[in-house]
Amino acid sequence: MTETEAAVVRRQIVVEAPLERAFTVFTERFGDFKPPEHNLLGAAIAETVFEPKVGGHIYDRGVDGSECRWARVLAYEPPDRVVFSWDISPRWQVETDPDNTSEVEVRFVAETPHRTRVELEHRHLDRHGPGWQSVRDGVGQDEGWPLYLTRYAAVFTDR
Repeated sequence: MTETEAAVVRRQIVVEAPLERAFTVFTERFGDFKPPEHNLLGAAIAETVFEPKVGGHIYDRGVDGSECRWARVLAYEPPDRVVFSWDISPRWQVETDPDNTSEVEVRFVAETPHRTRVELEHRHLDRHGPGWQSVRDGVGQDEGWPLYLTRYAAVFTDR
């Protein structure tokens, strides 16, 4: 495996939902499947907000009113794809230098009119600098993107 290949985490899941709904649920209900324990605030999360536009942010708002902006929306192309930065350092703190952040691209591919494949690629993890492998390992292991995607798919079965 090359260093470039090692700096990418890929995961996918199929959901029983039309393309447009799969995209909308991912962006408008991100806080419904983001694990509340994945929190840099130091306070319980009241909500997670995904601002649906290029230049928007993904952020957590604490019950105490505090906010943690941990991602920037880099591409917003409904219903096909969204790309956002991962502004969390290897020390699991907010990274303020955009040159030291990675990217998450999520593509939505219709398999049938009522089934969508969601392909997630977390790339450029090496941009995080020394210790970047801990970010890769954190997002790639079961409690990382696989947990998010499993919880995302469950949204469609919870009626």
